[in-house]
Amino acid sequence: MKGLFLQSMENKEKVVIFYIDQDNNVTQRFIRVIHISDTSILAYCYYRKKVRSFRLDNILSCGPIKRRVGA
Repeated sequence: MKGLFLQSMENKEKVVIFYIDQDNNVTQRFIRVIHISDTSILAYCYYRKKVRSFRLDNILSCGPIKRRVGA
């Protein structure tokens, strides 16, 4: 998971995460990682349109964004 976050930070790419928020709701977020620490990541959240902090232990899964290929 950290490897994908590092790649997002270095290449300024979007990734998708599934995250448990403070109310124990699972949310899907599209983010671009700005900084990684031992316990959290700082990222631009495209859902909130703000820079947000996400705790690593609350991230259930992450993955790359699949780009559509137009015809």
